[in-house]
Amino acid sequence: MADFKYCLNSSTIRPVPILKKIEIARRAGYSAIELWHDDMDAHLAQGGSLRDIRLAVEDQGLTVPTTISLKGWFETTGAEHARKLVEVQRRMEQAAAVGAIHVIAGPPAGPADHDLGARHYRELVELGLRFGVKPAMEFLGFVDDINCLEDALEVVTQAGHPAGTIVLDPFHIFRGGGSPESIAKLTASQIAIFHFNDAPAQPPRAQQHDHDRVYPGDGHLDLRRQLGLLRNIGYRQWLSLELFREDLWASDPLEVARVGLEKMRQVAEGG
Repeated sequence: MADFKYCLNSSTIRPVPILKKIEIARRAGYSAIELWHDDMDAHLAQGGSLRDIRLAVEDQGLTVPTTISLKGWFETTGAEHARKLVEVQRRMEQAAAVGAIHVIAGPPAGPADHDLGARHYRELVELGLRFGVKPAMEFLGFVDDINCLEDALEVVTQAGHPAGTIVLDPFHIFRGGGSPESIAKLTASQIAIFHFNDAPAQPPRAQQHDHDRVYPGDGHLDLRRQLGLLRNIGYRQWLSLELFREDLWASDPLEVARVGLEKMRQVAEGG
């Protein structure tokens, strides 16, 4: 029996235009889609509008749990920080316009001042709420510092905002070397979304990057344990298929989406 909702992260079928991605998500059987700001900007550059996107989402009966992503907000200071917030605000306005619930806020690539990041994350959440979207803290397993759940939780906890949330991802948990068991430290309301994917046993962990991700169940991660931890804390929201594979981008996008949903269900609902 399904106790999670299924979402398609539109990166999984990246070359497809945004309106087509929305159509494919529904045809493949998903109830939600994550949208990227780069795709929105491409649609606008071709003469489209954000209203087109919002109406397509509504016509297909989908939810937009997140848009992706905000950058430069964590580590910058002074005039540079002010400039970054201009772009952050533009993307928050886009997220609100297409009906998103959260907007994903990425970490810096290099060393991170956790205290500064926590102050800036609180600022980010307060700004987002003015537009009606909730910035969600993301950790990335291949960056220098904010690369595990424990780091992201430290930032969100220190920020001290009740609307603070985290993006979870099995690949990044594995790649960053953190423990999946840290999921148990969260409450369900602290999780914006659970990106769903798997990782191969080879190449070695420290050499893996986004393109190494595989369909759920095709790798070596104990995804069912992670889903069990989510259930234990009461999380029943979105599992979102997020892959970055050129071989899949070159394939039939509807088939990629359908296969991905089938594999997600096998892991999440299998005995």
